[in-house]
Amino acid sequence: MRSEAGAHLWDAAEAAKLVDEFVRGRTESEFSSNLLIRSATERQMEILGEALNRLRRDDAETAARVPDLEKIIGMRNIITHQYGEIDYEIVWRAATTGIPALIPILNNLVDEARGTLGL
Repeated sequence: MRSEAGAHLWDAAEAAKLVDEFVRGRTESEFSSNLLIRSATERQMEILGEALNRLRRDDAETAARVPDLEKIIGMRNIITHQYGEIDYEIVWRAATTGIPALIPILNNLVDEARGTLGL
């Protein structure tokens, strides 16, 4: 694992954990009607996608171990560049199903980076 990978993985893992924290225990209706929660979730999804985009650029081999990498980066691009056209049903699904499955994978990669890179 390349040295830059550890920082990108940590950023991605932290963003994913925050997304999970923001939506946990809420309904889709609560999410959709709460601008603060929706905005916070979007921001952390942007950070997650950007961190993984940088990981892909700096360490493609490690990035390839992240499931749905292209979808995550693609969502970041939509949130960032087409913010007026965001489908919140897709964001909700990603936040409530995709993110919880992604967190342990990112945590394992962070742990591996710590061991490999001495972080």
